[in-house]
Amino acid sequence: MGQAELEQMNDLYNMIVAYLLNYSFQIFGAVVVFMLGVFVARRISNIVLALCEKKSLDITLSRFFASCARIAIIASAVLIALPKLGIQVTPFIAAVGALGLGAGLAVQGLLSNYGAGLSIIFSRPFVVGDTIRLEGVFGVVKEVHLAYTLFSNEDDETIIIPNKHIVGEIIHNSQADTVMELSVGIAYDSDTDAAMAAIESKLSNITGLSQARALQIGIDEFGDSAITLAVRAWALTEKFHEVRFAAKGIKDALSEASIAIPFPQHEIRMLS
Repeated sequence: MGQAELEQMNDLYNMIVAYLLNYSFQIFGAVVVFMLGVFVARRISNIVLALCEKKSLDITLSRFFASCARIAIIASAVLIALPKLGIQVTPFIAAVGALGLGAGLAVQGLLSNYGAGLSIIFSRPFVVGDTIRLEGVFGVVKEVHLAYTLFSNEDDETIIIPNKHIVGEIIHNSQADTVMELSVGIAYDSDTDAAMAAIESKLSNITGLSQARALQIGIDEFGDSAITLAVRAWALTEKFHEVRFAAKGIKDALSEASIAIPFPQHEIRMLS
């Protein structure tokens, strides 16, 4: 190492020592202010969250307000601490603004997700616990973040959808349930009322059907070979396929009620 490098290192060392001597109390104060800000931010965030829950506010909005309060307090603590370190806040804010503009142009997709997240949080087309169907998937909403929304389905899969793919799309919101549609054909000489009663009796004993929505059974079509009965039932989303498979037992219920399920048939006449 040459003499010039030694002198540069010595000057740097002297500069650091002088800075620490001149700003030692300011550095300590800045650390105290920042740590106090983090502590107060955490407490205020918890208070805001508890207050929102006490007012029965939606959990998504409650978390959003709590996060905003925490970020605002920490940002204020940083702005108070920086001047104590000899850093001018005004040029710093200008630099952050310039960097923010450049970063915004570079991450437009991410910003669009954040914008869509704010739209979801304030317009609330759905809340945590609702069943949402869009983009070819459906599931129960577990969490709503600024950038993405978390779904969960019956298989305990976690489905992550960026918020920009939610806003502006057609959303099917069925709250906690999902509609299950079935159809079965019975012979024309069968008692339709007895068939519908047998189906209703069978389905009413299945665990997982919604108790808040009535079961619907009716004649859907008069086919060539059979009368088609349509069944619409609401199943809990997290047990949808379990209920759907159990509902196939209506075949046994119809057999026990002596209701025939005919095969497709065609009548052919021979003309001389």
